[in-house]
Amino acid sequence: MHEPEKIDIETNYIPLGQFIKLLNIFDSGGMVKAFLQDQGVLVNAEPEHRRGRKLYPGDVIDLEGIGSYIVTKD
Repeated sequence: MHEPEKIDIETNYIPLGQFIKLLNIFDSGGMVKAFLQDQGVLVNAEPEHRRGRKLYPGDVIDLEGIGSYIVTKD
């Protein structure tokens, strides 16, 4: 299993939808929304479909077939 890729945020938390947009794997916010509704992601190994889910430093996000990411903050 790979180490999750670190994604640094500047705020105390970031909404899941914005976090996924930061990854630059989808062309638009609409695609992010559709991906979350259809497939969802795992946040700390629990299924999540809400774009507004708050992610905090230390949270691990798994996108099936894409990768694993961990929220970090300086």
